[in-house]
Amino acid sequence: MLDTLFHPFKLNDTLTLNNRIVMAPLTRCMADDDLIPTQAMVDYYARRADTGLIITEAVLIRADGQGYPHTPGLFTPQQINGWRKVTDAVHHNGGKIFAQLWHTGRVAHPFFFGGEYVLAPSAIALEGTLPRMRELTYTMPKPATTAEIEQLVADFSQAAANAIDAGFDGVEIHGANGYLIDQFLHFSTNNRDDEFGGTAENMARFPLAVIDAISQRIGRDRTGLRLSPGGYFNLEGDARDRAVFDYLLPEVEKRCLAYLHVGIFDDSMNFEYLDGNASQYMRSHYQGTLIGVGCYSPQTGSEAIEAGKFDLLAIGRPLIANPDYVSKLKAKQTLVTYDDTMLAQLI
Repeated sequence: MLDTLFHPFKLNDTLTLNNRIVMAPLTRCMADDDLIPTQAMVDYYARRADTGLIITEAVLIRADGQGYPHTPGLFTPQQINGWRKVTDAVHHNGGKIFAQLWHTGRVAHPFFFGGEYVLAPSAIALEGTLPRMRELTYTMPKPATTAEIEQLVADFSQAAANAIDAGFDGVEIHGANGYLIDQFLHFSTNNRDDEFGGTAENMARFPLAVIDAISQRIGRDRTGLRLSPGGYFNLEGDARDRAVFDYLLPEVEKRCLAYLHVGIFDDSMNFEYLDGNASQYMRSHYQGTLIGVGCYSPQTGSEAIEAGKFDLLAIGRPLIANPDYVSKLKAKQTLVTYDDTMLAQLI
């Protein structure tokens, strides 16, 4: 059954993946003080080039989107050049690589960029303190104006163009996990009463504008999207969110993107407002290429692909512990068990 994972997969007319195993984006906070990728990051990604596709850790589209220390950017020439070393190394080893683009919205902190405020859909603060920097408390965000939203769309588009300049095969728009784009899609973080809030169509307007701008800039075949309708990280659940994703997913499908990457999590989890099963919900609303991620072993992930739940399997922490994950699976070797100490280093 594992052989399914090793079959090549045609992502689009210009890109065929060597196998169906995708390296999930994993925030590592290992860029330098100027948010430029380091040599350690070059080596880290190059070692995992035998996966069908690498999706990088989330990459900042601009300075005021930063919410964690030493997360890399793609908005200065130095950062672009730093990423070019990464993509060159991955391509030299036969791999494919997409950059995941993000802005953290209300999860950002002025400490990182010397600003007076952070931008979000609404003035609804995230409670708590920053990971890795617990001395910093989240601040009250400023609701983005229409002009500021238009600029954000332009900056996402420019970051995508920068990614292609840096040698990436494409980009993944980070629309998940409670960051800026996802904040527009949920009622707990979006209480706007203008054209960007209040209804499903309005709440999806900014995410779709970002998708359209990037697709037009670099091509829809080079544009992927990550969503997590059933995953409430940095958010609170609200059954009304279902209507937003009921509207959004068919709109995304119309755009014929390279893929949709979904935070499906474990199918044993009960998402009541998603009919109890996140993966079935996503597949019933989206028939394009789907990347599944969550609590899947190679065996259960392969079975899920065979069952048509999704087309590609994203692997996270096991790929931190096993840079040679694909070759180990092929050779039926025992995988190293991940533990939390591995988060503090690039291996």
